[in-house]
Amino acid sequence: MVTGVSTFPRHGFIRLPIAHAAAGARDIAVDGVGQANLDSATLHAAGGVWSPSTVARIDSPSDSPDNEGVRGAQSVLPTENERQGGLAVWAPSIVPPIGTELSDEQKMACTFRILAHEGFSEHIAGHITWQRDGHDTLLVNPWGLWWNEIAASDVCTVDMDANVVAGKWDVTPAIHIHTELHRRRRDARVVIHNHPYSVCIMASLGRLPELLHQTGTMYDEDMVLISEYGGEIDSRALGADLADRIGTASVIILGNHGAIVTGSTIEEATFRAAALDRACRLAYDVLVTGMSPLTIPRNVIPGIKASLIERGSDVYFAGAVRQLLRREPEVLL
Repeated sequence: MVTGVSTFPRHGFIRLPIAHAAAGARDIAVDGVGQANLDSATLHAAGGVWSPSTVARIDSPSDSPDNEGVRGAQSVLPTENERQGGLAVWAPSIVPPIGTELSDEQKMACTFRILAHEGFSEHIAGHITWQRDGHDTLLVNPWGLWWNEIAASDVCTVDMDANVVAGKWDVTPAIHIHTELHRRRRDARVVIHNHPYSVCIMASLGRLPELLHQTGTMYDEDMVLISEYGGEIDSRALGADLADRIGTASVIILGNHGAIVTGSTIEEATFRAAALDRACRLAYDVLVTGMSPLTIPRNVIPGIKASLIERGSDVYFAGAVRQLLRREPEVLL
């Protein structure tokens, strides 16, 4: 049986290639515990792929008939008149700088405090790793310090087997959540994990947030829910199993646990993590009204997503760092 990974909450469908739709095999029901009602051989024979990256298109469950019953999933049919966005459409000629040159360790320390101020944290929990280009080591926060008190000199360096090779502190055994994603994903240069409150509401409900505001479009096609909670990831084997289930997704909701956000740069990962808890809080607040929300037209989503990530990541990070340095200049020490 195919178990444990879902791009949509609890009930839904595994999406088969469009070529099989005529045979009536396009949608295969998933039962209430996340198990597909077919074995892997049948799925393979039908041409289907159980992959988070192929079906995590998020919008309204009611925008087209083939979304019926899939909360937060979107049709994979191509959309005509898709609007473009990002730097290809408009790029700023100049942007406000941070105002000071930062080392990688200083960028990491700023990231911890920025996300703590944004609410993407839970007291002593959470870890961020950064595998810089050309390095076979990871920068990571130490065990025992809260995110809002970390300074640059506290940042540790570990090898890919989680051994501390530089730094004055120990690191969490849960770092294997990170090491195995870094091994498998060249795009995942930065891996952020913590338990922000509104994300944990969704994680406890076993569902992905419905993305109803334009900022949420930056997670379109990038989300996966892993509903099975197996306890602490404290070994390479457990980290490898989790990484395999994550696949190519860059935003992961862990049932009864928290979230993982990956990014190709520290700026992108920080921006996407900072906005995630608000997206979950908004989705929950809309959900409890019991009203049917307005939805974002499918054809505008890719362009908005590109504009947010390509134009917004560096600008968000620079602005957040400037404000942080005015309040807490000691973060650079």
